[in-house]
Amino acid sequence: MSSTLVAVTFDAHDPVGLASFWGSLLDRQVVHEASGALLPADHTQVGLRFVAASTERSGRNRLHLHLTSTSPEDQQRTVATALGLGGRHLDVGQLPEEDHVVLGDPEGNEFCVIEAGNAFLAGCGLLGEVSCEGSREVGLFWRDALDWSLVWDRDEETAVQSPAGGTKLSWGGPPVSPKRRGTGSASTSLRPTPDKRWRGWLRSGRSDSATEAEASSSPTPTATSSA
Repeated sequence: MSSTLVAVTFDAHDPVGLASFWGSLLDRQVVHEASGALLPADHTQVGLRFVAASTERSGRNRLHLHLTSTSPEDQQRTVATALGLGGRHLDVGQLPEEDHVVLGDPEGNEFCVIEAGNAFLAGCGLLGEVSCEGSREVGLFWRDALDWSLVWDRDEETAVQSPAGGTKLSWGGPPVSPKRRGTGSASTSLRPTPDKRWRGWLRSGRSDSATEAEASSSPTPTATSSA
C-alpha cells in the first residue's frame, strides 16, 4: 500500500505569517491548523505546511523549493513579488552566469526562481521541485513509499514525480551533510497509515534524509484567504 504526500513541513517562528508569504507567492489558500498553517496540495502540486518551532536555525536547509517561469518577464515578476512580500536576495555561491535567482523567504528559507525554458521542470507547475539533500537510496525509498515514477536516476542523483505530473521531489546525492533538527528543518506529512513494509523501512533508517518521514493525518482545518 502506498502513501499520499500531504505536505512538506517547515519549522517556523511565525508559521501563519510564513504561510501567508507562500500563499500569496504561489496564489494558494492558507488553511489554519492547531500547530500552524497549511497550503494544501492539489492533484499535481505538493502541499506546504508551516509549524511553530522555538529553536534557532543553524546553517542552510537540507531542502529548498524551485519555482518555475514561463518567460524572462514572468521570472522577473515572481522575483519582484517575492521581494515585495518580504523576501530577499541570497548569495549561496551561485555563479554570475547562472540564470536562476536565489532568494530567501521572510525566515531565510532558501528558494530559487528558475529561468524560463528549463527542460527538467517543463510542465511541472509553479512549484516545480522540492530539491533535497539525500542519497540515491533515499530517492528509491520515496519512489516506493509514494508509488511515484522515478523520472531521474543519474550519477547518484534521483527525482520522483506523481503519475499525474506536477511537482518533482529530487535528491542531489553525496556529499550529504549531517542530519540536524531545529528551526529551518523540514519533514513530510503522509496519509494513510503506512503498511508493515513501509514501517520496516522507517525502522531500518532508510528515510534518514532531508525529507524525514512522519506518518500523520492533518487536523480539521479552518480556511482563510492568503491575501
